[in-house]
Amino acid sequence: MSDFCTNEGAQYLADRIKDFWRKKGYEVELESHREGFVSTMRSARTDLRSDMVNGMPRRIAEAGAA
Repeated sequence: MSDFCTNEGAQYLADRIKDFWRKKGYEVELESHREGFVSTMRSARTDLRSDMVNGMPRRIAEAGAA
């Protein structure tokens, strides 16, 4: 996957981020937001927003969570 600004690319990236932190014992919430056409990019984009603070998760995953 090379274009993380598309809907599919953003979802792929969100899944990878969640998986990364899940393996370290943390729970991260990510949502994708369609931002529409951006003139500087000359295309539409999809942004990811998370509940992390300064790039770090805020919650430890519950025991037994998948």
